[in-house]
Amino acid sequence: MKKIIMPLILIATLIACNSKPEGYTINGTLRGDVADSTQVILKKIGENNQPISVDTAYTNKGLYSFSGKPIAPELHYIFVDKLPGYSVLILETGEIEVSAQKDSLNLAKAEGTLQNDIFSDYMKKSQTMSQRAMSIQKDLQKATMSQDEATISALSDEMKELQEEYKNFEIEYIKANPNGLISALLIDRAIASKSTSIEELKSLYEGLAPEIKENKVGKNVLKRIGDLEAKEVANKNTSIGNKAPEFSAKNPEGKEIALNSVLGKVTLIDFWAAWCKPCRAENPNVLAVYKKYHDKGLNIIGVSLDKNEKDWKKAIADDKLEWNQVSNLAYFNDEIAKLYNVDAIPAAFLLDENGIIVAKNLRGNALEEKVAELLN
Repeated sequence: MKKIIMPLILIATLIACNSKPEGYTINGTLRGDVADSTQVILKKIGENNQPISVDTAYTNKGLYSFSGKPIAPELHYIFVDKLPGYSVLILETGEIEVSAQKDSLNLAKAEGTLQNDIFSDYMKKSQTMSQRAMSIQKDLQKATMSQDEATISALSDEMKELQEEYKNFEIEYIKANPNGLISALLIDRAIASKSTSIEELKSLYEGLAPEIKENKVGKNVLKRIGDLEAKEVANKNTSIGNKAPEFSAKNPEGKEIALNSVLGKVTLIDFWAAWCKPCRAENPNVLAVYKKYHDKGLNIIGVSLDKNEKDWKKAIADDKLEWNQVSNLAYFNDEIAKLYNVDAIPAAFLLDENGIIVAKNLRGNALEEKVAELLN
Protein backbone atom coordinates (compact mmCIF):
# COMPACT_ATOMS: atom_id res chain seq x y z
CA MET A 1 0.00 0.00 0.00
CA LYS A 2 2.82 2.39 0.79
CA LYS A 3 4.25 1.87 -2.71
CA ILE A 4 1.00 3.19 -4.19
CA ILE A 5 0.46 6.12 -1.84
CA MET A 6 3.96 7.62 -2.10
CA PRO A 7 3.91 8.13 -5.90
CA LEU A 8 0.46 9.72 -5.60
CA ILE A 9 1.75 12.16 -2.98
CA LEU A 10 4.72 12.99 -5.18
CA ILE A 11 2.51 13.64 -8.21
CA ALA A 12 0.19 15.86 -6.16
CA THR A 13 3.19 17.82 -4.87
CA LEU A 14 4.56 18.34 -8.41
CA ILE A 15 1.18 19.53 -9.66
CA ALA A 16 0.90 22.00 -6.79
CA CYS A 17 4.40 23.36 -7.43
CA ASN A 18 3.90 23.79 -11.19
CA SER A 19 0.34 25.14 -11.22
CA LYS A 20 -0.08 28.84 -11.90
CA PRO A 21 -1.83 30.94 -9.23
CA GLU A 22 -5.48 31.50 -10.01
CA GLY A 23 -5.55 35.06 -8.69
CA TYR A 24 -3.61 37.52 -6.57
CA THR A 25 -2.76 37.46 -2.89
CA ILE A 26 -1.20 40.30 -0.93
CA ASN A 27 0.43 39.35 2.35
CA GLY A 28 1.09 42.58 4.22
CA THR A 29 3.29 43.25 7.22
CA LEU A 30 3.21 46.50 9.19
CA ARG A 31 6.13 47.03 11.55
CA GLY A 32 5.64 49.27 14.55
CA ASP A 33 2.91 49.61 17.12
CA VAL A 34 -0.21 49.09 15.00
CA ALA A 35 -3.42 48.28 16.86
CA ASP A 36 -5.32 45.17 15.88
CA SER A 37 -8.33 45.72 13.62
CA THR A 38 -6.76 48.82 12.04
CA GLN A 39 -8.37 49.33 8.64
CA VAL A 40 -6.19 48.82 5.56
CA ILE A 41 -7.59 49.91 2.18
CA LEU A 42 -6.40 48.79 -1.24
CA LYS A 43 -7.01 51.49 -3.86
CA LYS A 44 -6.37 52.25 -7.52
CA ILE A 45 -6.78 55.31 -9.72
CA GLY A 46 -10.19 55.48 -11.40
CA GLU A 47 -11.23 56.98 -14.72
CA ASN A 48 -11.68 60.44 -13.19
CA ASN A 49 -8.08 60.29 -11.94
CA GLN A 50 -9.26 59.92 -8.35
CA PRO A 51 -8.41 57.01 -6.03
CA ILE A 52 -11.17 54.42 -5.66
CA SER A 53 -11.34 51.61 -3.11
CA VAL A 54 -10.81 48.06 -4.33
CA ASP A 55 -10.84 46.09 -1.08
CA THR A 56 -10.59 46.48 2.68
CA ALA A 57 -8.70 44.41 5.26
CA TYR A 58 -7.96 44.67 8.99
CA THR A 59 -4.69 44.13 10.83
CA ASN A 60 -4.04 41.27 13.22
CA LYS A 61 -0.72 41.44 15.06
CA GLY A 62 0.63 43.70 12.31
CA LEU A 63 -0.47 41.41 9.50
CA TYR A 64 -3.18 41.83 6.86
CA SER A 65 -4.05 40.26 3.52
CA PHE A 66 -5.99 40.82 0.31
CA SER A 67 -6.93 38.31 -2.36
CA GLY A 68 -8.82 38.42 -5.61
CA LYS A 69 -9.25 37.16 -9.15
CA PRO A 70 -6.51 37.18 -11.82
CA ILE A 71 -5.65 40.71 -12.88
CA ALA A 72 -3.50 42.41 -15.50
CA PRO A 73 -0.60 44.27 -13.88
CA GLU A 74 -1.73 47.67 -12.61
CA LEU A 75 -0.49 50.19 -10.06
CA HIS A 76 -2.33 50.03 -6.74
CA TYR A 77 -1.94 51.80 -3.42
CA ILE A 78 -2.30 50.68 0.19
CA PHE A 79 -3.63 53.17 2.74
CA VAL A 80 -3.68 52.50 6.48
CA ASP A 81 -6.24 54.23 8.68
CA LYS A 82 -4.83 57.23 10.59
CA LEU A 83 -1.33 56.74 9.16
CA PRO A 84 0.23 59.29 6.78
CA GLY A 85 1.18 58.40 3.23
CA TYR A 86 0.60 55.17 1.35
CA SER A 87 2.45 52.20 -0.10
CA VAL A 88 2.75 51.51 -3.83
CA LEU A 89 2.71 48.11 -5.48
CA ILE A 90 1.85 46.57 -8.81
CA LEU A 91 -1.15 44.34 -8.37
CA GLU A 92 -0.91 41.25 -10.56
CA THR A 93 -1.67 37.56 -10.46
CA GLY A 94 0.56 35.84 -7.91
CA GLU A 95 1.58 36.10 -4.28
CA ILE A 96 2.87 39.53 -3.31
CA GLU A 97 4.69 40.25 -0.08
CA VAL A 98 4.42 43.84 1.15
CA SER A 99 6.31 45.06 4.19
CA ALA A 100 6.44 48.58 5.61
CA GLN A 101 7.16 50.59 8.73
CA LYS A 102 4.04 52.35 10.03
CA ASP A 103 5.78 55.75 9.97
CA SER A 104 7.10 55.41 6.40
CA LEU A 105 4.51 53.66 4.28
CA ASN A 106 6.01 55.24 1.17
CA LEU A 107 9.17 53.17 1.67
CA ALA A 108 7.28 49.87 1.62
CA LYS A 109 8.90 46.95 -0.16
CA ALA A 110 6.76 44.83 -2.49
CA GLU A 111 8.17 41.63 -3.95
CA GLY A 112 7.38 38.08 -4.95
CA THR A 113 6.01 38.67 -8.45
CA LEU A 114 7.75 39.69 -11.66
CA GLN A 115 6.42 43.24 -11.89
CA ASN A 116 6.96 44.02 -8.22
CA ASP A 117 10.50 42.65 -8.30
CA ILE A 118 11.31 44.87 -11.31
CA PHE A 119 9.59 47.84 -9.67
CA SER A 120 11.49 47.32 -6.39
CA ASP A 121 14.75 47.06 -8.30
CA TYR A 122 14.04 50.36 -10.05
CA MET A 123 13.14 52.09 -6.77
CA LYS A 124 16.32 50.83 -5.12
CA LYS A 125 18.55 52.01 -7.98
CA SER A 126 16.86 55.39 -8.29
CA GLN A 127 16.88 56.08 -4.55
CA THR A 128 20.51 57.19 -4.51
CA MET A 129 19.89 59.87 -7.12
CA SER A 130 16.71 60.96 -5.36
CA GLN A 131 18.64 61.43 -2.13
CA ARG A 132 21.28 63.46 -3.99
CA ALA A 133 18.56 65.67 -5.46
CA MET A 134 17.07 66.28 -2.01
CA SER A 135 20.50 67.16 -0.64
CA ILE A 136 21.16 69.64 -3.46
CA GLN A 137 17.72 71.17 -3.00
CA LYS A 138 18.33 71.60 0.71
CA ASP A 139 21.70 73.29 0.10
CA LEU A 140 20.12 75.45 -2.60
CA GLN A 141 17.49 76.71 -0.17
CA LYS A 142 20.21 77.67 2.33
CA ALA A 143 22.23 79.44 -0.36
CA THR A 144 19.14 81.32 -1.52
CA MET A 145 18.36 82.50 2.02
CA SER A 146 21.94 83.73 2.45
CA GLN A 147 21.95 85.21 -1.10
CA ASP A 148 25.14 83.31 -1.96
CA GLU A 149 24.98 83.77 -5.74
CA ALA A 150 28.14 81.74 -6.47
CA THR A 151 26.84 78.73 -4.54
CA ILE A 152 23.38 79.09 -6.07
CA SER A 153 24.90 79.01 -9.56
CA ALA A 154 27.09 75.99 -8.77
CA LEU A 155 24.24 74.04 -7.17
CA SER A 156 21.89 74.89 -10.03
CA ASP A 157 24.42 73.49 -12.51
CA GLU A 158 24.83 70.41 -10.34
CA MET A 159 21.06 69.90 -10.28
CA LYS A 160 20.86 70.17 -14.09
CA GLU A 161 23.60 67.56 -14.44
CA LEU A 162 21.80 65.26 -12.01
CA GLN A 163 18.53 65.68 -13.91
CA GLU A 164 20.28 64.69 -17.13
CA GLU A 165 21.89 61.73 -15.36
CA TYR A 166 18.49 60.67 -14.01
CA LYS A 167 16.92 60.94 -17.45
CA ASN A 168 19.64 58.75 -18.97
CA PHE A 169 19.31 56.25 -16.12
CA GLU A 170 15.58 55.90 -16.76
CA ILE A 171 16.06 55.50 -20.50
CA GLU A 172 18.61 52.75 -19.98
CA TYR A 173 16.36 51.09 -17.40
CA ILE A 174 13.48 51.02 -19.89
CA LYS A 175 15.72 49.42 -22.50
CA ALA A 176 17.04 46.85 -20.03
CA ASN A 177 13.56 45.93 -18.73
CA PRO A 178 11.19 45.73 -21.70
CA ASN A 179 8.90 43.36 -19.77
CA GLY A 180 8.44 45.75 -16.83
CA LEU A 181 5.27 47.77 -16.33
CA ILE A 182 7.50 50.38 -14.71
CA SER A 183 9.13 50.86 -18.13
CA ALA A 184 5.81 51.88 -19.68
CA LEU A 185 5.13 54.14 -16.70
CA LEU A 186 8.52 55.81 -17.15
CA ILE A 187 7.80 56.45 -20.83
CA ASP A 188 4.47 57.95 -19.81
CA ARG A 189 6.27 60.24 -17.38
CA ALA A 190 8.79 61.25 -20.07
CA ILE A 191 5.87 62.26 -22.28
CA ALA A 192 4.41 64.41 -19.51
CA SER A 193 7.74 66.08 -18.75
CA LYS A 194 8.38 66.83 -22.45
CA SER A 195 12.01 65.89 -21.83
CA THR A 196 12.35 63.32 -24.61
CA SER A 197 11.95 63.61 -28.38
CA ILE A 198 9.04 61.92 -30.12
CA GLU A 199 11.42 59.71 -32.07
CA GLU A 200 13.10 58.49 -28.89
CA LEU A 201 9.73 57.92 -27.22
CA LYS A 202 8.60 55.84 -30.19
CA SER A 203 11.81 53.83 -30.09
CA LEU A 204 11.41 53.14 -26.37
CA TYR A 205 7.80 52.09 -26.87
CA GLU A 206 8.68 49.76 -29.73
CA GLY A 207 11.22 48.06 -27.46
CA LEU A 208 8.58 47.09 -24.90
CA ALA A 209 7.50 43.47 -24.59
CA PRO A 210 4.18 42.60 -26.31
CA GLU A 211 2.40 41.98 -23.01
CA ILE A 212 3.36 45.46 -21.78
CA LYS A 213 2.16 47.07 -25.02
CA GLU A 214 -1.17 45.30 -24.51
CA ASN A 215 -1.42 46.54 -20.92
CA LYS A 216 -3.67 49.55 -20.22
CA VAL A 217 -0.61 51.69 -19.51
CA GLY A 218 1.10 50.56 -22.72
CA LYS A 219 -1.97 51.37 -24.80
CA ASN A 220 -2.20 54.79 -23.18
CA VAL A 221 1.47 55.45 -23.94
CA LEU A 222 0.88 54.63 -27.62
CA LYS A 223 -2.12 56.97 -27.72
CA ARG A 224 -0.19 59.80 -26.08
CA ILE A 225 2.70 59.41 -28.51
CA GLY A 226 0.17 59.57 -31.35
CA ASP A 227 -1.30 62.73 -29.83
CA LEU A 228 2.18 64.25 -29.63
CA GLU A 229 2.81 63.49 -33.30
CA ALA A 230 -0.54 65.06 -34.23
CA LYS A 231 0.29 68.17 -32.19
CA GLU A 232 3.68 68.44 -33.86
CA VAL A 233 2.02 68.33 -37.29
CA ALA A 234 -0.59 70.87 -36.18
CA ASN A 235 2.11 73.16 -34.80
CA LYS A 236 3.97 73.08 -38.12
CA ASN A 237 0.76 73.66 -40.09
CA THR A 238 -0.18 76.67 -37.98
CA SER A 239 3.21 78.35 -37.82
CA ILE A 240 3.57 81.90 -39.14
CA GLY A 241 3.93 81.91 -42.93
CA ASN A 242 1.69 78.86 -43.50
CA LYS A 243 -1.80 78.94 -44.89
CA ALA A 244 -4.36 78.58 -42.12
CA PRO A 245 -5.97 75.10 -42.14
CA GLU A 246 -9.53 75.10 -43.42
CA PHE A 247 -12.36 74.23 -41.03
CA SER A 248 -16.09 74.55 -40.62
CA ALA A 249 -18.56 74.25 -37.75
CA LYS A 250 -22.06 75.32 -36.81
CA ASN A 251 -22.93 78.81 -35.60
CA PRO A 252 -25.45 79.44 -32.78
CA GLU A 253 -28.32 79.13 -35.26
CA GLY A 254 -27.11 75.74 -36.49
CA LYS A 255 -25.74 76.97 -39.82
CA GLU A 256 -22.44 75.56 -41.03
CA ILE A 257 -19.79 78.29 -41.35
CA ALA A 258 -16.48 77.66 -43.15
CA LEU A 259 -13.32 79.69 -42.62
CA ASN A 260 -12.86 80.37 -46.34
CA SER A 261 -16.39 81.84 -46.53
CA VAL A 262 -15.63 84.58 -43.99
CA LEU A 263 -12.12 85.65 -44.98
CA GLY A 264 -11.58 89.39 -45.22
CA LYS A 265 -8.55 91.50 -46.07
CA VAL A 266 -7.49 90.58 -42.54
CA THR A 267 -9.08 87.77 -40.55
CA LEU A 268 -8.79 86.95 -36.87
CA ILE A 269 -9.49 83.39 -35.69
CA ASP A 270 -10.31 83.83 -32.01
CA PHE A 271 -10.39 80.75 -29.75
CA TRP A 272 -12.31 81.48 -26.56
CA ALA A 273 -15.05 80.17 -24.22
CA ALA A 274 -17.72 81.55 -21.92
CA TRP A 275 -16.01 79.96 -18.90
CA CYS A 276 -12.59 81.49 -19.76
CA LYS A 277 -12.13 84.63 -17.65
CA PRO A 278 -9.05 85.94 -19.57
CA CYS A 279 -11.01 85.47 -22.81
CA ARG A 280 -13.97 87.43 -21.48
CA ALA A 281 -11.65 90.14 -20.22
CA GLU A 282 -10.10 90.45 -23.69
CA ASN A 283 -13.43 90.52 -25.55
CA PRO A 284 -14.03 94.28 -25.10
CA ASN A 285 -10.67 95.01 -26.72
CA VAL A 286 -11.39 92.64 -29.63
CA LEU A 287 -14.79 94.26 -30.03
CA ALA A 288 -13.25 97.73 -30.13
CA VAL A 289 -10.75 96.66 -32.82
CA TYR A 290 -13.55 95.02 -34.81
CA LYS A 291 -15.76 98.12 -34.72
CA LYS A 292 -12.85 100.32 -35.78
CA TYR A 293 -11.54 98.18 -38.63
CA HIS A 294 -14.40 95.96 -39.86
CA ASP A 295 -15.47 98.45 -42.54
CA LYS A 296 -11.84 98.57 -43.72
CA GLY A 297 -11.67 94.78 -44.19
CA LEU A 298 -11.26 93.10 -40.78
CA ASN A 299 -13.32 89.95 -40.24
CA ILE A 300 -13.35 87.75 -37.16
CA ILE A 301 -14.49 84.19 -36.61
CA GLY A 302 -14.79 83.07 -33.01
CA VAL A 303 -14.23 79.39 -32.18
CA SER A 304 -15.72 78.55 -28.81
CA LEU A 305 -14.43 75.68 -26.67
CA ASP A 306 -17.56 75.68 -24.57
CA LYS A 307 -19.43 72.53 -23.58
CA ASN A 308 -22.74 74.17 -22.71
CA GLU A 309 -24.69 75.73 -25.58
CA LYS A 310 -26.71 78.07 -23.35
CA ASP A 311 -23.57 79.46 -21.69
CA TRP A 312 -21.97 79.99 -25.10
CA LYS A 313 -24.95 81.88 -26.52
CA LYS A 314 -25.38 83.95 -23.37
CA ALA A 315 -21.69 85.00 -23.41
CA ILE A 316 -22.00 86.10 -27.05
CA ALA A 317 -24.99 88.25 -26.14
CA ASP A 318 -23.53 89.58 -22.89
CA ASP A 319 -20.22 90.58 -24.51
CA LYS A 320 -22.00 91.93 -27.62
CA LEU A 321 -19.83 89.93 -30.01
CA GLU A 322 -20.92 90.93 -33.50
CA TRP A 323 -18.84 88.60 -35.65
CA ASN A 324 -19.29 85.01 -36.81
CA GLN A 325 -19.18 82.41 -34.05
CA VAL A 326 -18.86 78.63 -34.33
CA SER A 327 -18.52 75.78 -31.86
CA ASN A 328 -18.57 72.00 -31.67
CA LEU A 329 -19.29 72.32 -27.92
CA ALA A 330 -16.48 69.83 -27.28
CA TYR A 331 -14.16 71.70 -24.89
CA PHE A 332 -10.48 70.97 -25.71
CA ASN A 333 -11.53 67.87 -27.63
CA ASP A 334 -12.74 70.24 -30.34
CA GLU A 335 -11.43 69.16 -33.75
CA ILE A 336 -10.64 72.75 -34.73
CA ALA A 337 -8.64 73.29 -31.53
CA LYS A 338 -6.64 70.14 -32.28
CA LEU A 339 -6.16 71.24 -35.89
CA TYR A 340 -4.67 74.50 -34.64
CA ASN A 341 -2.78 72.91 -31.71
CA VAL A 342 -4.73 74.98 -29.19
CA ASP A 343 -4.40 73.62 -25.66
CA ALA A 344 -4.91 76.91 -23.80
CA ILE A 345 -7.14 79.90 -24.37
CA PRO A 346 -7.39 82.68 -25.29
CA ALA A 347 -5.57 81.87 -28.51
CA ALA A 348 -5.68 83.81 -31.76
CA PHE A 349 -4.40 83.58 -35.32
CA LEU A 350 -4.24 86.63 -37.58
CA LEU A 351 -4.49 85.97 -41.34
CA ASP A 352 -3.82 88.13 -44.38
CA GLU A 353 -6.15 88.34 -47.38
CA ASN A 354 -4.77 85.05 -48.75
CA GLY A 355 -5.41 83.19 -45.52
CA ILE A 356 -1.72 83.13 -44.58
CA ILE A 357 -0.96 83.23 -40.85
CA VAL A 358 0.94 86.46 -40.19
CA ALA A 359 0.75 86.67 -36.38
CA LYS A 360 -0.39 84.65 -33.36
CA ASN A 361 -1.82 85.44 -29.95
CA LEU A 362 -1.77 89.24 -30.23
CA ARG A 363 -3.81 91.08 -27.62
CA GLY A 364 -4.53 94.64 -26.58
CA ASN A 365 -2.63 97.36 -28.41
CA ALA A 366 -0.45 94.80 -30.20
CA LEU A 367 -3.51 93.38 -31.98
CA GLU A 368 -4.77 96.79 -33.12
CA GLU A 369 -1.32 97.86 -34.30
CA LYS A 370 -0.88 94.73 -36.43
CA VAL A 371 -4.39 94.99 -37.91
CA ALA A 372 -3.78 98.63 -38.77
CA GLU A 373 -0.43 97.78 -40.37
CA LEU A 374 -1.98 95.06 -42.54
CA LEU A 375 -4.93 97.17 -43.65
CA ASN A 376 -2.78 100.17 -44.46
